[in-house]
This record gives sequence, C-alpha cells and structure tokens, in this order.
Amino acid sequence: MSNYYNTILIVDDNPAILTALKICLAGVFTRIVTLSSTDRLVATMSEEKVDVVLLDMNFSLGVNTGQDGLFWLRTLKKLHPDTPVVLMTAYADVQLAVKGLKNGAADFVTKPWDNDELVRTLRDAVEKSREVVTLDELEQQHVHRVVDQCHGNMSKAAELLGITRQTLYRKLKG
Repeated sequence: MSNYYNTILIVDDNPAILTALKICLAGVFTRIVTLSSTDRLVATMSEEKVDVVLLDMNFSLGVNTGQDGLFWLRTLKKLHPDTPVVLMTAYADVQLAVKGLKNGAADFVTKPWDNDELVRTLRDAVEKSREVVTLDELEQQHVHRVVDQCHGNMSKAAELLGITRQTLYRKLKG
C-alpha cells in the first residue's frame, strides 16, 4: 500500500512540525519532501512528481491571516492543477479554511492534528485526484441533477437539456 502513495511535499516554517509529520507519515508515503519556507516551492514542484502537498497557511511571523497560504495555494493550482493541496492551520479558522477550499484546496487540517485523521485526509485527497470520471458518467450525473431540479418533470428536464423526452429516458437508463 505504501508504494501507492509515493511522494508528499510538506511546507511548514516550523522544524518541529516537519519532524513530527515525517515520523507520522513515514509508513504512508515512500518519499517525504519537506520545505521550511516557500522559497523553493515552485522549483521543487517542477523537479518532483508529487502526489499531494501539505501546505501551512501562515509563513510571516506574527501574521496569521493565512494570506501566504492562499497565495501559494492559488500558485500551485495554476501550475499543477491536478496535484491536490491540503491546507494546515494552527488556528481553527473555519472562514480561512473555507476560503482555501474555494481556491481549490482538496481539504484542510488544523494543528494540533490527529494522526489517523491526517493520514485519512491525505489519502482521500490523493484518491480523489486519481479518480477519472468518464464522459458518459459525467453526462449521466448531469442528466440526473437536471431531473432532480425539475422534481421529476421529464418534459421540463428534457427541454432544459435540449433533448427529446425519449432521449432523456434512454440517458437515464444509461
């Protein structure tokens, strides 16, 4: 199983946290790359094939707005849209975490973390990023959503989708 989760990149300015995470994740990832600042983040991402990034939200001493984390999250999502990023914050700042999720984070964890929960969150992020949905599945999900929105009114759903009712029934059967 550990072969399946190859490389994690952890970015945190606290050396004690990096050490604790290395110990916690040693049995889960075959390779753990750590950065204590964001200086080499972009370069490291282009040099390594990373399965998931665990990114701290705050890097400026005394500034706990999470703006650094959001900036780097957006940068990573632009350069590596398929690599999941899990955010980490010492402050159980739900609004910040929600902002992160809206900016493309796969999930978030708060410090101090629960080891099992952290591992589960990282595994889920990697798994989700590896799921490939076929076009047919995507279309079927969309058709079902439209039918639900129309409260089962097939004529209205077919009209919204721009197809005949007959085609709609065929698509619903899959």
